[in-house]
Amino acid sequence: MAAGEVKLGVIGFGTVGMGVARLLARNHGMIQQKLGRSLRIVRVASRSIDTKPHPDIDLSCVRLSTDPWDVVHDPEVEVVIELIGGIEPARALIFEAIARGKDVVTANKALLALHGAEIFAAAESRGVSIGFEASVAGGIPIIRTLREGLAADRNRALFGIVNGTCNYILTTMSEEGQEFAAVLRRAQEQGIAEADPRLDLDGVDAAHKLTLLAMLAFGVRVSFESVYVEGIQHISQTDILFAREFGYTIKLLAIAKDEDGAIDVRVHPTMIPRRSLLADVGGMYNAIFVQGEALGSSLYFGRGAGSLPTATAVLADVIEVARNRGLATLGLRVPPLGYPWHDLRNVPLRPIDDLVSEYYLRFMAIDRPGVLAKIAGVLGAHEISIASVIQRGRSEGDETVPLVMRTHLARERNLKAALQEVDQLPVVQGRAMSIRVEENLG
Repeated sequence: MAAGEVKLGVIGFGTVGMGVARLLARNHGMIQQKLGRSLRIVRVASRSIDTKPHPDIDLSCVRLSTDPWDVVHDPEVEVVIELIGGIEPARALIFEAIARGKDVVTANKALLALHGAEIFAAAESRGVSIGFEASVAGGIPIIRTLREGLAADRNRALFGIVNGTCNYILTTMSEEGQEFAAVLRRAQEQGIAEADPRLDLDGVDAAHKLTLLAMLAFGVRVSFESVYVEGIQHISQTDILFAREFGYTIKLLAIAKDEDGAIDVRVHPTMIPRRSLLADVGGMYNAIFVQGEALGSSLYFGRGAGSLPTATAVLADVIEVARNRGLATLGLRVPPLGYPWHDLRNVPLRPIDDLVSEYYLRFMAIDRPGVLAKIAGVLGAHEISIASVIQRGRSEGDETVPLVMRTHLARERNLKAALQEVDQLPVVQGRAMSIRVEENLG
């Protein structure tokens, strides 16, 4: 039934690319039943196509190449699946595919976060589809859920654990009592963390994903540069233990809120109540918690990475794209972000200094009378009130002890000014540590 086929070209044949081929072979008949047409890979391009083994994948009827442009220029290819990542040449390849009227499916969150405005606008103008479910949270269908499943509701907040490497590290630190450096080494040995893990640990990967989630959740334009980002490298075992004592756990959280006409978009380590469902999301798993006006709270949980989990998202997009082919001229195709690009709202993004939050604070203070009063006096002068305090006695040979506080609601700029002043006190050694607290997680 060649006339009923949708012909696919795959750029990049690594872990996810091979997963796509395996899953398509495994579920070919079921997909054909659902779609009413069959999907067939006709072209694959990969730099290592001749050297990387894939003995369980039948590519005998597939044209192979080391040049990705061969896929885009192949007139038989109707849907281009871009899985090479990075900015270039992925950006140029996708633009060329769009110009040639080909639909595109991609897992490239960094590219869409940085250049999504151009890509979505170009696809809309040309009348082709862009599928990007696999770009956020692996196999969790959160893109489709926000775009279609929650289309009738007004979303007010979104909280996401969307980086498996950071979640693994923080979970392991919490469960096994090891420090950050030791857990990172183990993650690298196991292939969980990259040799250069900075994109993950600095929060940049999560911020790429949050840029897309915020646009989908609120129908607004969000530039990646406007997202506040803070990583997890400064989290210590001391902070994890004190968080537990306060009744919290620490997660790298991607947060987006629509409050009072301004959008709050940020990624940073966050203390969340141990009673919340997100607190139980451990290891490499991802989860996104959405708060809507009508639905209330809902949680979406699953594997955030991996060959077959991510391949399920890629092929789901391919199926949707295949169904949508030809619908653009009828005005029936769902736009990639749920709205036509030109209808997305331009709204102010709240600067991090305007954030009002509760905070966990840790100071390394010299153990002598009056120290707590000095620090509390500085905080009070900056309109920061203390909800609770934990102070430990010093061990033999130690001059300093951790002095830990939990604040009431305070403004970020006031907190920064207060901590800068506290850091100058002669009774405090090193820099103060602060972690934001989120209480309202269902």
